[in-house]
This record gives sequence, structure tokens and C-alpha cells, in this order.
Amino acid sequence: MVTSHSTNGPGGTKSHQLFLLLKDAIVSGRMAAGTKIPGELKLAEEHRVSRVTVRRALEALTEEGLITRRPGVGTLVCERPVGATVMTASVSNLLPNMVKLSENSHVRLLEFGYGVPPEGVRERLRLAPEDRAQRSVRVRLAEDKPFSYLTTYVPERIALSYDEADLATTPLFALLERSGVYVDHASQSISATLATKDVAEALDVAVGSPLISLTRVVYDKSGQGVEYLHALYRPDRYRIEIDLSRAGDEDDRYWQPLAPEQR
Repeated sequence: MVTSHSTNGPGGTKSHQLFLLLKDAIVSGRMAAGTKIPGELKLAEEHRVSRVTVRRALEALTEEGLITRRPGVGTLVCERPVGATVMTASVSNLLPNMVKLSENSHVRLLEFGYGVPPEGVRERLRLAPEDRAQRSVRVRLAEDKPFSYLTTYVPERIALSYDEADLATTPLFALLERSGVYVDHASQSISATLATKDVAEALDVAVGSPLISLTRVVYDKSGQGVEYLHALYRPDRYRIEIDLSRAGDEDDRYWQPLAPEQR
């Protein structure tokens, strides 16, 4: 049910909220191809909104190629929704997944420059107060549709080994390896956030739309930070998966990620 009673809350208008709910059901597969969408009146009653709100949400779904209206039949989920390609990342197989991701998408570089990073970034990278870092902002696209907004910081001593043209055409992890960096381990956290104006424009979503938020700090074998990444993903075009196996003895059973060779 759409519960917002205002027309311009954090999640946008009521019609946009309903659009997101229905879109998520379609993209996730809960509403399979060929499924008949309930009528306007039924949707209005179920979500406690007006028929005008429902009509606008359905129009937006039609524009995205997710549903089609057939006279005498009704509104159906499309067999192959246009723009519904979902990129999938495996947490337990990170580096090979990054290679695959770079092969199946391309990058648009928005910003590139050098400066002293924010305090929080500096501390995570274990840099001195005066140390500079290269900052870049990129949008990654699949089938020419944006799905991620990436902000990265790399210590200047490493970043000087590549330039703006390199970053626009080559995955960052490959540039780090080329510069002689030996990636040893990483710390990663995943949360959620809402799209700000700049991010919304870059990802082609409404301001306030929900996004997956991922922060990853990569370290070399000496424990020195070599990359700080803050990534924002469209949840309708990007999915994070993790395969788990049971471990421990009978008195202390728990789940642990499967190693790549176990998958």
C-alpha cells in the first residue's frame, strides 16, 4: 500500500511510489511475464490512492516498456521488459565479478581531479593530513542505461600512474594492478540511501528515489589503503548476491560465505 499522505514526500509523488512498487515486483520476477495487472479501480482500492494516481503510475510503466495494454485483454507484464536488464554482483566472488561487470558495461567519466580528501576518506585510506588523492566520479551503464554512480579516491602516489583517458576506458582495479599495487584485502559495507539531485540526474531517476549504497576500502599487503569507493546503485538494475554454506559444529552452527572454488 502507498502510505504517504503528501504529494511530495522523500519518495516523490504517490504515483511515483506506486510506480516503484509495481516496477520492483516486475523486475524482481514476482510478477512474471504475461501476468495480468489488476484494473485501475482494484489498484486504487488496494493502495488507497485515486484512479488518477494509478493511471499515472501505469503510464510510467508503459513508457519504460514494462507493461503493455491490449484491448479486450487488459494490461500485461511484457515478455521481455525493455531496460529491465539487471546486473548481478557476487560478494563471495568479488574480483572475478568486477572483471565480468567491466566487460558487460561501459563508463562515462563525470569528474577527475586531485586534492586533499575528506577526513573520513583520509582516515580509511590511512593517509597523512597533507596527503592528496585523486578523486573521480563515474557513471556505469549497461545497454546505454545507467545503473551505478561511482565516487572513488586513490592516493596521489598511485593515481599518477594513469590519467583521465585511462580511467574513462579501463577499470580502476586494472589500473591499480598496472601501477604495481598488490591488492590484499578489502572492507565493504552495504546500506541504502535516497538519490540527491545530481545523482538522480546521472542515474535517470527521480530525486528521493531509493538507491543501494556501497562503500568499499581496498588495502595492499602492507595494510595501506589504495582505493576508497562509494557506489550508488539503482536497485531495479543492480543486485548483490551472496552464496552461503553452513559451518561450525552442532552446538555452534552458523552461515559463512562460500569461497569461489566452492561455488
